[in-house]
Amino acid sequence: MALNPSSPNSDNSMQALKQHGGNIVTIILLALAGYFGWTYWQNNHARVDTVAADQYADIQLLNEQVSLAAQNPDLEDDALAALSESRDQLNSDIDSLVGAHGDSVYAWQALMMKARMQMDNDDFAGATASLKQALAIDLDDAGLKAITRLRYAQVLLAADELEGALSEAKSDVPISFEASQQELLGDIYQAKNDKEAAIKAYNNAWSLISERNETRAVLALKMESLGIYPEPIEAQDSLIQQPAVPQELTVDNAVMTDNDSANNEVNSSNESNNSNNSNKPE
Repeated sequence: MALNPSSPNSDNSMQALKQHGGNIVTIILLALAGYFGWTYWQNNHARVDTVAADQYADIQLLNEQVSLAAQNPDLEDDALAALSESRDQLNSDIDSLVGAHGDSVYAWQALMMKARMQMDNDDFAGATASLKQALAIDLDDAGLKAITRLRYAQVLLAADELEGALSEAKSDVPISFEASQQELLGDIYQAKNDKEAAIKAYNNAWSLISERNETRAVLALKMESLGIYPEPIEAQDSLIQQPAVPQELTVDNAVMTDNDSANNEVNSSNESNNSNNSNKPE
């Protein structure tokens, strides 16, 4: 990969990076969160706690309503008051679910949803607390733990707690998460003004996604902002279109503006998960 710090595209790349830098990693982790939450329940054949399931379904519905209302920039005072009340109710419902079923995957999903809402409102302290609660839930699943730790590292990075973010991001993760981990490490090193380490991490991430013929446009922009121009990745031709991540499998039904990247990461996770399951004794 060639280095060219004086590229005329560097200003445009940096502007795009500032606007969208962390979004794609977040989107991918959200997709993985929904996927691993669902497969955890399937693979463990756990008895469904219908009360917790119903509570979580209600939380999802209310979250969708709140998210939709929040997208309207022209809300009247009454509508704004109603939105605030709905947010308070949503947080209360999540706290109630976690209090009653705190060791369940439903509680984990609800806390991940709450942390996302708090991040959207720049409530870094609240998001940190929610993710710490999620980390404390022992679901005995490496995928769920990796998702939570990487999201936690993102929050710490956003809060400018760089050493804590670096420590969390360096935690061991399953192979399916290594590309996202390396990209996040690059973001952290960028914030620490460690250009050499950032370049190395971004190169590692690009190499990993190249192996599975996945492209990430924002990662390429991040690399270009450092004067690196990665070799183009040609996506594999497929006669069968990969299905989109089902909406009910996402943590908070976030709109995936980079579905291809998210789906590729989920598909890779699926292959890894199936491989692990095939090695388990009957």
